[in-house]
Amino acid sequence: MRNGATTKRELHCGFACRRWVVVVALCVVTLATVTTAFASPPTVTTASGVVIGRKAIGMDQFLGIPYAVPPVGALRWTPPQAYGTFPGGTLHATQFGNICPQASGNTVVGNEDCLYLNVYAPASGGSNLPVMVWIHGGGLIEGSSNSYNPQWLVKEGVIVVSLNYRLGYLGFFAQTAIDAEGHEAGNYGLMDQQLALTWVQNNIAAFGGNPANVTIFGQSAGGQSVYAHLASPTAAGLFSGAIAESGSYEEFQPYLQYVVPLPDGESNSAPYNSPTVPTGETLAADVGCGDPATSACLRAIPAPYFVAFEVFPIFPFVDGVLLTNTIAGAFAAGTFNHVPVITGTAENEYNLFVAEQYDLRDNPILTSDEYTAAVEALFPAPLVPYVLSVYSFAAYPTGGQALGAAATDGAFSCPALNATQALSAYVPTYAYEFADENAPPAQADFGGLLTFPLGAYHTSELQYLFKQWDAFGFPTTLSPPQMRLSKDMLLYWTQFAKTGTPNVTGKPAWPAYNTSTNLFLQLLEPKPVAISSFGDEHLCSLLWNNL
Repeated sequence: MRNGATTKRELHCGFACRRWVVVVALCVVTLATVTTAFASPPTVTTASGVVIGRKAIGMDQFLGIPYAVPPVGALRWTPPQAYGTFPGGTLHATQFGNICPQASGNTVVGNEDCLYLNVYAPASGGSNLPVMVWIHGGGLIEGSSNSYNPQWLVKEGVIVVSLNYRLGYLGFFAQTAIDAEGHEAGNYGLMDQQLALTWVQNNIAAFGGNPANVTIFGQSAGGQSVYAHLASPTAAGLFSGAIAESGSYEEFQPYLQYVVPLPDGESNSAPYNSPTVPTGETLAADVGCGDPATSACLRAIPAPYFVAFEVFPIFPFVDGVLLTNTIAGAFAAGTFNHVPVITGTAENEYNLFVAEQYDLRDNPILTSDEYTAAVEALFPAPLVPYVLSVYSFAAYPTGGQALGAAATDGAFSCPALNATQALSAYVPTYAYEFADENAPPAQADFGGLLTFPLGAYHTSELQYLFKQWDAFGFPTTLSPPQMRLSKDMLLYWTQFAKTGTPNVTGKPAWPAYNTSTNLFLQLLEPKPVAISSFGDEHLCSLLWNNL
């Protein structure tokens, strides 16, 4: 959605850029403290050998299981290869695997040897249990599976698998010399995710799971990845349900066309539609591999050099194999994997990015002129007059709230509505809006730095599903009403995984979406409620679907 050059991670800075390493470390400590020290460790036999995990409160944990050969050296930018046999035939799966290379503040952390997954199973055991495979977010440039504790989900009788996948330009790269090698190209991170799903098909029964009942779910870039697997012919048969949380950004609108054919991502002369993301040829020159660049030179460049040039977010490609059409095109044509879907957004998605870009930096107050400049930097030029008119600076208490409302509606909510409508023409589709305006953290946590309430911001629903920290690294503390909302969401999500419908006896009904009723389930406390006003509240028909 940008015009012109942007600074590195302009959309995702401040606390959020640093939170992953902090949260990973905290999660390791937290999970270790709940391990039952004297119980016999859970043991499972997989295709690669014996896996010995550890017990925790309510869960058997199997951490850091390699599902692919490390994609290093000559294997960088090649399709992932299934992992073979564990050395000695046994793996002690009690620690998380490496996270993939990414920025943490001004440094680069992680390791290219990062294709690991984690399995969390109910301590009570069982067989043919429903499986939920979590795909983390982070704009396809940051994050890891290690940051999410699925204890609450597992308590509801499901197995949760979380995975790492290649990120940034090591995971999503269109470059002429690499693409000429004859292998599947471009979407290496999505290929990793599909190999992990294949691992689940081959191994999850040994953990008590049902490979015929696998739901993929993810948030932000993880939600976009879920959409991509729905659209992907090579993902057919790997899952039976899908939940996409806030994955509709940069897609499903004519002015959001950043999922482009592979050749458009390769060449400086191609009309690559995201001016913030360099083409493969530009990036090759930036890291010192010249013109024309060779694959040998590119593979010899240390990973941190590529991380240094990453911008937030980046996008997958229409590569002709994993994606044969844009995601939006596949949905509109009905040429996607037909499984039940939950899809939704948060009510105030973009407030997170406004807070990080302005309030938590040196210039928290947006003046009228600065608001205009921010809109011009964020939206394509033809849209700017409409945005400034409909979301005028004077109509909101602060410029931050005006910018948050405009980008929430234009980049998340209305695209989500369009995705919902396209999917619902072919499969059962359940739409939601997370709307707890008091989602943690409270303004008080920032010592008066925030100039406006965050509301139901991007990522805020995650702390209602996972036992974790919030987007800024604060420990999550939910009030009693919020805990009730959390319980409702956990029941909806896991009931969907069990049955293909989220509806639970005794809870508010969640109607399947159709264009005649336009019903979304608004997730808020004291109890969720079905609404038909989602499109009107986000000005979809009034503005965004007419641009």
